Amino acid sequence: MNICFNIWHARRKQAKRQGPYIHYPVTQSPQRKPQDIETSSTVSIIVNAVFPLFALILLGYLGGRKRLLGPGAVDSLNKYVVWMALPALLFQAMATVTWNEINQPGYIAATVLSIAIVFAVSFLLERRRKARLADLSIEALAASYANAGFMGIPLCLMVFGHDSMPAVVLAILVTACGLFAFSIVLVEIDLQSVPSLPRTLGKVSLSLLRNPLVAAPVLGMIVSILGLPLPYAIKQFTTLLGDSASPCALVTIGLFLSQRRAARQQGTVWRIVALKLLLHPLAAFVLAYWVFDMPPMWAAVAVLLAALPVGTGPFMLAQLYQREPAVASRAILLSTVLSLVTVSALVAWLEHA
Repeated sequence: MNICFNIWHARRKQAKRQGPYIHYPVTQSPQRKPQDIETSSTVSIIVNAVFPLFALILLGYLGGRKRLLGPGAVDSLNKYVVWMALPALLFQAMATVTWNEINQPGYIAATVLSIAIVFAVSFLLERRRKARLADLSIEALAASYANAGFMGIPLCLMVFGHDSMPAVVLAILVTACGLFAFSIVLVEIDLQSVPSLPRTLGKVSLSLLRNPLVAAPVLGMIVSILGLPLPYAIKQFTTLLGDSASPCALVTIGLFLSQRRAARQQGTVWRIVALKLLLHPLAAFVLAYWVFDMPPMWAAVAVLLAALPVGTGPFMLAQLYQREPAVASRAILLSTVLSLVTVSALVAWLEHA
């Protein structure tokens, strides 16, 4: 007891000599340079946006190599996405959009024209092969179809924030409802051609109305025009179903790649990749910054979305119509890998600009 009292008394006398507070040496963490912070931010943005994409494709690839889902998994998952998940996503997007969110005519014009330029260039370049209209249309679709839904949303959220979402949604609608529907028209004209042009157009119209990727957004547009609010149950249903479109489509690509079907048209694949990663963002940049008038953020979003790799839509369409899906899947894989460099450089430029 005396020993404890003596220790306490000695410490109290020491505290009186040093003052009421004991000052401990403070170690400061080294300051990070602004350049290091910017570099870390850019790398984080790219990794967070691209890693989920690669992870889902890799998951499908490994599942295919291990034969976990069986030989018919590709067809089954593709039909699920085309006939159920993706239509729900497109319907809700069109049914909930408002005029104030999309009232940017300059942005719409730049997005549509940049897509049209790439589509036309691809169509003209591939026409020398004297391929069928369906094949040329799907290849041109791949060259101009950005992965705005799977990569554009998370990437723009990190770079620009929530204010960029109307621009991203509008680009998705233009791509899915405009470009995708136009490509389906060309494919149906080729595969269901008859001697009579009116009969051909009639067949195409009926096929489009029966196609869920066209009927769903058209129905959603009607709901939006009429000003009908979506009931909570319907909104939850379409949300749950639509959220499964992206992962299922990416897993389907991995399953298909695991089958090791080499694309016979390597030249076509590389032309698609070059047009998508180089010509598309260049055309969008010229139109968004030099031709049309729009807010700076909208112009930056237009260029960034155009620089994204090939989306999964062309692969699903090629798989659905049995038109060389290996070309589309290979172009998706190569463009996604190479976009790590091109998109990273563009994001760094946008941050400095």
